[in-house]
Amino acid sequence: MPPEFTLEQARRLRLRHQLLTCSELPPAEVVRHGAAWQGQNLPAALRAIAIRSAPGTTVGDVRRAVDEGHVIRSWPMRGTLFLTTRDVLATLLHFTAERIHKAAARRRAELGLDDATLAAAREVLVAALPERALTRAGALETWDAAGIPTEGGRGYHLLAHLARDGEFVWGPFAPEGKEQLLVPAELPAPADPEAALADIVRSYVAARAPVTLADLAWWTGLPVGQMRRVATRLEDLAEVDVAGERAWMLAEQLDADVPAAVGAVLVPAFDEWILGYKDRALVASPAAMEAVLPGKNGVFRPAVLVDGVVVGTWAKATSRKGVHAVELVADLPARTRKAIDAAVAAWPYD
Repeated sequence: MPPEFTLEQARRLRLRHQLLTCSELPPAEVVRHGAAWQGQNLPAALRAIAIRSAPGTTVGDVRRAVDEGHVIRSWPMRGTLFLTTRDVLATLLHFTAERIHKAAARRRAELGLDDATLAAAREVLVAALPERALTRAGALETWDAAGIPTEGGRGYHLLAHLARDGEFVWGPFAPEGKEQLLVPAELPAPADPEAALADIVRSYVAARAPVTLADLAWWTGLPVGQMRRVATRLEDLAEVDVAGERAWMLAEQLDADVPAAVGAVLVPAFDEWILGYKDRALVASPAAMEAVLPGKNGVFRPAVLVDGVVVGTWAKATSRKGVHAVELVADLPARTRKAIDAAVAAWPYD
C-alpha cells in the first residue's frame, strides 16, 4: 500500500516543497529547483521567486540573476511565459514547440502571418539585435519600419513564435526601465532529450508534490501517455495516496515528517501555488477561485493562504491612507485576520 496523506497533510507538504515555508536557496537555484515558474506577469514572477529564496532576498536580487543570464523568460509550453533556464527551455521546446505551432496555425492565418512573413520577421530581428538591444516596443517598431505590421496582436504572435523556434529569449533588464531586453536564445541542444525531460519531470514533482499525472500533463501541455512513459524513467518516483487519490512524490520526500500547521502566507498574482496544477480543489474552494480569478478573465490575483488554503485576495495600499485591500471569502478568527493584515503590511517586495 502506498503511504497515505490527508488533504491537510498534502497541502502542508506542498507548502514545504514549493519553498513557501523555508528556503536557503539563491534565486537562480529556486528557479532551477522548480524547472520553470509562471512568468506572464513579470513583477509578480520576480516576487514569486523572491519569496521562495533565502531570507532577505529582494526583487533586486532576482533581477540580478536575470541580468547575469542565470534566469531567462520565454514561452516553453502552453503558450505561456515562464521564468526558467536555458537548458530547461531547450528541452521543453524540443517537445512542445511544434505542437504549439500547430495549435496556433489557424490564429496565425487569421493574422496574416504566413511562412514568408515569419521568415522576414526573423531576418529583420536577427539583423537588428547586434546593432541595439530591443525591448518589446523596440522589436515591434523595428518590424513596423521594415514593412511588417504588428498591430492587432501580430507583434505578440511574432515574438512568441520566434521564441518557440529557439531564436530569442527575454534576458537582461533595460537600464532605463523595468522591461527585459530581447536577446539571442543560444539554447544548448539536449544530448538526450528523453532523459532531460525526465529531469524536468523530477523537478516538477520535487517542487510541487504531491502531484498527479493529470497535473503534470497539464503543466507541460504534453500528452498524458507521454508523461506517464517519461515518469517511468524516474527510479525515485513514489506513489502516494492523498485522500483516496493516487499521486506522486519523490522517495526522499517521504523520509521527512509532515510540517506543522502554517499560518498566513501571501503569494503574488499568477503564482504556481494555484497555476502549477490542473486540479486546484486541494487548495481553493469554488468561492476562493472566483475571488482569485474573477469572471474567469485569465487574470489571477494575489492570494492569501492560511495553512495552504486560499482564503481570499490581497493588495498593498496604493494611497497615502495606507489602507490595504484584503478580501476574504471565509470566516476567520480575529487572530488569523490580524495575522493576515500584519503579513500584508510587512510585504517587502514592491
